[in-house]
Amino acid sequence: MTNPMTPGIAADRLSNEALAQNFADLHVPLEPHEVRVAADRCYFCYDAPCVTACPTDIDIPLFIRQISTDRSEAAAKTILDMNILGGMCARVCPTEVLCEQACVREVSEGKPVEIGRLQRHATDRLMAKNIHPFDRAAATGKKVAVVGAGPAGLSCAHRLALKGIDVTIYDARSKAGGLNEYGIAAYKSTNDFAAKEVAWLLSIGGITIENNKTLGVDMTLDGLSSDFDAVFLSVGLGGVNALSMSSEDDTCMSDAVGFIETLRQTTDLASIPIGRNVVVIGGGMTAVDAAVQSKLLGAEQVTIAYRRGREAMSASRYEQDLAASHGVKLLFNVQPVTLETLEPSAALVLEYTATKDGRLTGTGETMRISADQVFSAIGQTLATDGGLALDGRKISVTGAGRTSRDRVWAGGDCASGGDDLTVTAVAEGRDAAMDIYATLMGGAN
Repeated sequence: MTNPMTPGIAADRLSNEALAQNFADLHVPLEPHEVRVAADRCYFCYDAPCVTACPTDIDIPLFIRQISTDRSEAAAKTILDMNILGGMCARVCPTEVLCEQACVREVSEGKPVEIGRLQRHATDRLMAKNIHPFDRAAATGKKVAVVGAGPAGLSCAHRLALKGIDVTIYDARSKAGGLNEYGIAAYKSTNDFAAKEVAWLLSIGGITIENNKTLGVDMTLDGLSSDFDAVFLSVGLGGVNALSMSSEDDTCMSDAVGFIETLRQTTDLASIPIGRNVVVIGGGMTAVDAAVQSKLLGAEQVTIAYRRGREAMSASRYEQDLAASHGVKLLFNVQPVTLETLEPSAALVLEYTATKDGRLTGTGETMRISADQVFSAIGQTLATDGGLALDGRKISVTGAGRTSRDRVWAGGDCASGGDDLTVTAVAEGRDAAMDIYATLMGGAN
C-alpha cells in the first residue's frame, strides 16, 4: 500500500478500513429520542418563514407536528406531496442557507430546528417500509416524453404519472438519477440511496425509462414531438468548462465532475489514484466536494484556489467550513497561470487578482504551490439545446418551464432562471408537469 506521503499521483493511499470510515454518512440519522427533541423545538409558526424559504414549498411546521405526534408516515406524505425526492433533498439540500437559515430559532438563538434531518427521518422511515403514499389516477390516454432522468425529469415524470399520463424517460446514462446518482459527494449519499429512491419513485407505475439514449444522437426533438403529446427537457449541463491555463503535462489535470462521478460509481475506493498535493480550481459545491473527497482518499495537502473573495463563493459558508474541517486550505483572489511539472516537484503558478472598475484582473504578482494533480471545477455548459431559443447559455423558459416551441417544456439545470440546486430542479419539474397536464387535458396551447 502507498500512503499520503507517496510522491505524485497514486492509488491505495489509505486502508480499506480508513476509507470506509472516511466515506461514511456525513449526517447520521437521528435516533428516536433525538427526533422527539428536535421536533419539540419547532414553534409551528402560522406564517412560517421556513416554508417561504423552501423552493418546493413543503409545509414544514405541519410535517414536524406530525412527527412530534408519532405520525412519521403522514409527515413523509406531506413532504413527498411537494417534493417527491424529499429523501435525497434531506441529504444534499443546503438547508443552512434555505429553510434552516429562515427558522425563527436560528434568528433568535443561532440554532435552527434540524429540518433537514427531521425530513430524512420521515422519508427514510416510509421508504424502509416500501410504501408509496400516492395512487395513480385512471389513464388519460395522453403520453409525454421526458428527456433526462435527473431530479427535474424524475419529478416531472412522477407528477404526470400520478395524474394518469404515460411517461417515457430517455436518459443518456446507463443509470437514472442524474446528478443525484453521478454528481454528489459519496459521503452525502451512501448505501446506493439515489438508485433506491429512483426505484421507489417508479413504483407509482406508468413510467418507462430507456437508458443510453441521447438527444441529438438517438432521437430528435422533432421526432419526440410527433410521437408524444408533449416533451419535457431536463438534460442538465453535460459540458464542462475548460481551464485556460498552460500545462507541461495534461495528465495531471482533469475535471472535478468526472472525478466525483468515478468516486460515486466505483466499488473500490482504494483503486482511485489521487495526488499527494491536490489543487481544485473553483468556488462552488463541486469544488468543495472534489477537495474534501481528495483529502478523504488520502491526499496529504489539498487546496481550493478561487479567483474571487470568500463572499463571492457559490459554495455556502457551511460547505467552506466543512472543507476546512477536513484540512482543506482555501485560497482566495488567485487564478491559475501554468502547471509546472518538471522534477523534482510539480507546482501550480497562481496569480493574485483584484477587482478594478468592476472587472476582475490579474495583478501580475504570482505564487507557487505544490500540485501533483489539478481538478477544474469552474462550471458546466449546456451540451444540447434541441434547437430551442436560449437565454444566455441555457434554454429560455417562461412561466412553468415553457420553451420557445409549442408543447415543449424544460426545467432543471438546463433551463434559465434556476439556481442549480436539486431542490429547485424538483420544484421546476413538478410545476412543469402540472402545466403540461393542464395544457393536455384543457386543450390550451
